[in-house]
Amino acid sequence: MMKNVLVITSGKGGVGKTTSTANIGMALSEMGKKVLLIDTDIGLRNLDVALGLENRIVYDLIDVVKGSCRLKQALIEDKRNPDLYLLPAAQMADKDAVNTDEMLQLIGEASADFDYVLIDCPAGIERGFLNAACGAGIAVIVAVPELSSLRDADRISALLLEMGITERYLLINRYRRDLAKKGELISAKDMQAMLQVPLLGIIPEDDMILRLGNFGEMAVHEKRSRAGAAFLRAAERIIDGSELLLRKHGLFTSLFHKGGVA
Repeated sequence: MMKNVLVITSGKGGVGKTTSTANIGMALSEMGKKVLLIDTDIGLRNLDVALGLENRIVYDLIDVVKGSCRLKQALIEDKRNPDLYLLPAAQMADKDAVNTDEMLQLIGEASADFDYVLIDCPAGIERGFLNAACGAGIAVIVAVPELSSLRDADRISALLLEMGITERYLLINRYRRDLAKKGELISAKDMQAMLQVPLLGIIPEDDMILRLGNFGEMAVHEKRSRAGAAFLRAAERIIDGSELLLRKHGLFTSLFHKGGVA
């Protein structure tokens, strides 16, 4: 297990894994870290779109593991930050086209050249998940305040533990403080209590995410974005090896900084 390799996962699709991977990766790179983002969602790649790099793809993950090109040839340097790189997934390939041994070799090579490797994991718990997580030393489990998302996240957390990944963090996405205070939304405290893993951050619901994403722009670059500020703090915790602590009383008075982010 490589401690500088993080798998971003959830089990359930549509909770914001790719957006989280892109923004945390960008934030880490702007904090002086050399970062590689790997899209392992073969056949359904989206990380390139989130980064605005979809028109620059020549080679992909399959080309690298099958020996059609070297890793460095396939990497796409971000147009805004020279310390951020993308290895895109193959668009036209079977999800079983890569095996665990090939992924371990790839991740081993990548981790030696980068401060952090972030792996955007496909939805589900099948081969794609196993390939994405096999070389990771740390897992970030993305969940939204919905029971179905929490159930999937709990299952994923157990599978990660079985794989030997003991360092797991919860990233709560699309959180609405107002609804949680009214009891209309599962609270951050209850989510963490159910999953029993440290909290990396709470990303508030933010309409700017969709607008920015349509143009391949990052929330971490938008000063008005509450989600962007929360992604920045999550990246800081990754570097520091810290977690977000929730208080038993007066939870959000102390937890949320100006603008409602944590």
